Amino acid sequence: MTWHGRRDVRVDQVPDPIIKEPNDAVIRVTSTALCGSDLHLYEMLGPFLQEGDILGHEPMGIVEEVGPEVTHIKPGDRVVIPFNVSCGHCHMCDRQYYAQCETTQVREYDSGAALLGYTKLYGQVAGGQAEYLRVPQAQFGPIPVPHGTPDERFLFLSDVLPTSWQAVEYAEVPEGGSVTVLGLGPIGQMCCRIARHRGYRVIGVDLVPERLEMARRHGAETIDLRNTDVVSAVRDLTGGRGTDSVIDAVGMEAHGSPFGKAAQAFTALLPDKVAAPLMTHAGVDRLAALHLAIEVVARCGVISLSGVYGGMADPMPMLRAFDKGITFRMGQAHVRRWLDDLMPLVTDESDPLGVLDLATHRVPLDRAPQAYEAFQKKRDGAVKIVFDPAL
Repeated sequence: MTWHGRRDVRVDQVPDPIIKEPNDAVIRVTSTALCGSDLHLYEMLGPFLQEGDILGHEPMGIVEEVGPEVTHIKPGDRVVIPFNVSCGHCHMCDRQYYAQCETTQVREYDSGAALLGYTKLYGQVAGGQAEYLRVPQAQFGPIPVPHGTPDERFLFLSDVLPTSWQAVEYAEVPEGGSVTVLGLGPIGQMCCRIARHRGYRVIGVDLVPERLEMARRHGAETIDLRNTDVVSAVRDLTGGRGTDSVIDAVGMEAHGSPFGKAAQAFTALLPDKVAAPLMTHAGVDRLAALHLAIEVVARCGVISLSGVYGGMADPMPMLRAFDKGITFRMGQAHVRRWLDDLMPLVTDESDPLGVLDLATHRVPLDRAPQAYEAFQKKRDGAVKIVFDPAL
């Protein structure tokens, strides 16, 4: 799955990946998912992509080959690949901040750890929406999982589950407390389920009927953004205070932000040499979700940002945030940090997080361009799309 321009992604034939470094592995991909973050590449991050870049950062599959420094996995093993490329032994990895790995930090752009399939800003590593994937830092990254169950039981360990677990962890919801989840895409869905699993009251907000229904199916109260004043509704449900915490699972492409939308659209049309410095120094996001979070959260509450923001000049209502005494937590998920919490839940036959009830579409890889369009336009009930290279 390769990038060729704004809203132009194609399935191309490319050379098979090979072992380049002694700590590489090559896997045959059996499932690979489409993430909301991929839509940022599809829509607006073209200045940091090169035509032919391979996309995707949520893969799993079977090990084909390993380099001599890779000893914890072997050919034939079934593995999930975390989206962040981390070494496991540097200063940041020792502290379990794997998304800030000092071995793979992209210092040219002063960015954190390299990511699979995600622009020059994060290392321009070939991604996992492909039949085969070269895995750098494979002496640490790949997660062995047992054979014999559907891929969807483990696939979301690559990104969705650890990102959602970290979002709930960062939200610091008090025991028996409440949390509003803004955005009920894949991350928002799992945030709701994890928060419910941990005993919290959950209010989910979205404007897509299928997403609202899925969240209700897993125990969340829901608010339809299309016809409800969300701030008033949340306060009415919480004695006028707002929820103890808010998780923003929307990010830079929030609905209802006309200025940010216009700025993003204008920047996307500029030549790359002009757009890249503009985005890195003066870019703005659609901030409706973040502003909503600041209003919805209770005083002295916590806002956890799992939705991706990319602006460097975003106007923030600092007076309001300061007056309410709000705490913010954010950042890329440190995938392997949360495995000890998540693995017992995904291997539990009762499926407490409903990992088998998240993917709404499983399609051949050669239909990926159509899937990108459907997911971006929120058509066909697409909540989570999984590509199967074998179909």
